[in-house]
Parts: sequence; C-alpha cells; structure tokens
Amino acid sequence: MSAIQACVRKTAPRGRETERVGPFLATYSPGTAHPMLNYAIPDDGARPTAAEIDALTEAYRRRGLLPRLEYFTDAAPDLENLLVAAGYGLERRVPLMTCTPAGFVDRPAPAGIRLRAPESGEDIRRMRSAQNTAFGEPAEIGDEEVERLKSATQTRHLLAEDVATGAVVGGGLALEIIDGTTEVAGIAMLEPYRGRGIAAALTARLTREAHEAGAHTAFLTPR
Repeated sequence: MSAIQACVRKTAPRGRETERVGPFLATYSPGTAHPMLNYAIPDDGARPTAAEIDALTEAYRRRGLLPRLEYFTDAAPDLENLLVAAGYGLERRVPLMTCTPAGFVDRPAPAGIRLRAPESGEDIRRMRSAQNTAFGEPAEIGDEEVERLKSATQTRHLLAEDVATGAVVGGGLALEIIDGTTEVAGIAMLEPYRGRGIAAALTARLTREAHEAGAHTAFLTPR
C-alpha cells in the first residue's frame, strides 16, 4: 500500500501548486475550486497534532477552497480518528482496484468504437470535453488546459471515438509510472454510450500499455 500511496504523492503535484503543512502535502489546482482537484495527501503513518490539522484547514480556507484529503487509510491508519476529532467528516470510501501483468484480462472495444491516442490539440480538447460532461462538469476546455495536457508527456491519454460519426465519446489516462506503479484514472463515457463495454475496453487498453511500458502494478479507484 505504501508504494501505491507514494505513487499518488509523486504524481498529484503535476500541474498543481503544493505546500508542506506538517505531515501533509497540500495540492492546489490553479483556476479551479473543484474539490477533486484540490486536496492534501498525508505522509505514511501520519499522526498530526491538532495544531497541524488546524494549519491545513486554514491553508485551504484562505484560498477559498474546501479543506479535503485523499489517501489510502492503510497507509495512515490513525489519521481518520484525528481528523474526525478536529471536525472533518468522512466523505466516502472507494474500493482500490489493482492489476498486475499476470492478472490482466483484455477487453476489446465494441463494434463501431475506435480507441486511439489523441493526435492533436483538438483531439485533447474533445476528449477532455467528453470526460467533463460525463463527470457533470463544464464542457468548455480552454487553451491553457489543452497546452498543459499536451506537455504532460509521461501521461498516457486514450480517447474513444464513434467510427460512424467521428464523435469523441469518452476517454481516460494512465499517469506516469513511479517505481513500477501507475494510476489509471479519468475513465469517463458520455451517457448514450454507457453500458456497452467501452469504459472497460479503455481501462484494459491503458492497463496493458502501462504493463508493456514497465509497470508491475496498475491501480484504479472508481468514483
């Protein structure tokens, strides 16, 4: 679990501002107050004092952000009770899914759907627009975000395209491989295309490519 948490701790700062607050790495995404993009990650075994938790809370509040953490509880088993005592509430628990090369099971794309890497800035824009729409976020994607994603050369992006119409209907990504571990994330599909196995095919393709690039563990936390 520590290896997976370490991977998250190293990849989360990409494209974000960061700050050390006690045993926490606080991350802030410029230009958005979305809670999923602004959160803190604790050190393994973190047992912060009340003053350190208060300092973390204040760090987010002075930026107009919701104080929030994302972490694997096994990596810091005492932290939850300390946070609750300081006034934090449990948002939700999500399952952790992992895959090694030995356990990989392929899922081909269904007929009429093509999976491919984005080939241009416009491909990236359409992919991110589809992902945002699927997650209930604004569909408009600015030039700055397109350029940021283009420059993230160690992140693998994959889009799903309707062959008949050329429409981009979803996408996903695999983050940089850190010490043999990578996260598959952002798997999203427009509502009319759900239930056809496209998301499973996206996940499988990204996982296989990560394994081929040297990852011994790919993990995913469904939201």
